[in-house]
Amino acid sequence: MGYDVFVVGGGPSGAVAAEDLARAGRRVALLDRAGRIKPCGGAIPPRAIRDFQIDTAMLVARITTARMISPTGRQVDIPIENGYVGMVDREHFDEYLRKRAGEAGAERLTGTFLRIERDAEGTHVVWRDKASGEERRSAARLVIGADGARSGVARAEVPGGDRIPYVIAYHEIIKAPEPSANYDPLRCDVVYDGKISPDFYGWVFPHGAHASVGMGTEVDGVDLKQATAALRESAGLTGCETLRKEGAPIPLKPLDRWDNGRDVVLAGDAAGVVAPSSGEGIYYAMVGGRVAATAAQAMLASGRARDLRLARKLFMKEHGTVFRVLRSMQDAYYRSDERRERFVSLCHDVDVQKLTFEAYMNKKLVKARPLAHVKIGIKNMAHLMRLVSPVWT
Repeated sequence: MGYDVFVVGGGPSGAVAAEDLARAGRRVALLDRAGRIKPCGGAIPPRAIRDFQIDTAMLVARITTARMISPTGRQVDIPIENGYVGMVDREHFDEYLRKRAGEAGAERLTGTFLRIERDAEGTHVVWRDKASGEERRSAARLVIGADGARSGVARAEVPGGDRIPYVIAYHEIIKAPEPSANYDPLRCDVVYDGKISPDFYGWVFPHGAHASVGMGTEVDGVDLKQATAALRESAGLTGCETLRKEGAPIPLKPLDRWDNGRDVVLAGDAAGVVAPSSGEGIYYAMVGGRVAATAAQAMLASGRARDLRLARKLFMKEHGTVFRVLRSMQDAYYRSDERRERFVSLCHDVDVQKLTFEAYMNKKLVKARPLAHVKIGIKNMAHLMRLVSPVWT
């Protein structure tokens, strides 16, 4: 007997898809490579905790302030009012989600995806068993590709899946230092400096006893380790013990199509659902897993392959506007240090601060304060047209 759905990839998107389908009574396989920890700042908003019933014991820190640091070293501290940013350690968080999927009834498999084959008997996922090293062939009515930004499923099965743009992210997990003016265990530092990243940013994110220090870039030739070393030096973290180092691609935009019109649908990084500008991915990956499961359920019930389109349609209806706004912001402000300096200056504005984190925590644009939006729009245009100088207070 085969599976209703074979999920390739055991990160947040794949684990959520597998859990949702298993809870709906579907026979599900969840294939994970095991031993792979994605480089990630580890931030999740309160909405993720609500929407996916995350045990708050998984949070290793609750961040109450974000510090924006400009290319000239000027700083803006933004308080996170009426909430917090939760921090998780991906090594434990991803396994927690996979375990939940298994407890819901998904069959957990450990190995590497190789290819999809089709014959008179239907669709089969061919994968290599990690324990035995042997090839396995599993029948499935549908396949969910949740295997990351360089998804083997997407490259082989979905138009455009072999051309997804991405940045390379690199971070180092260190032992956290004692609290000081440079390091606050309740504060995330975001560094906008072309010497650290010419087109993205660097970060210092507390994880309780540990911290994630890293950066990302799309520019070829940037030495990620050297840039991270420079970031650690500027943040006073050079002497902290390094526990592990990790790098991986992070997609820059959602693919135009997430399914092959037949028996495959993508989720998470494989579909390109990482927020522009911020690079936030965990919450959107989990949402991507949920909409992929919803589309799979619809197709299994109706037999119509076109129902797989629901995954992208549902995601973009809810989050497409936010992604477009964030993409416009990244394109406008990340192109030079002069623009980055203006961006951090703009973050002094109290309305910018409040609207930014209200939107972050609830994952939707704030519409209740139209005058604030007008004021921010005017200031934004004034900076982009160089009608005003960066102001520091």
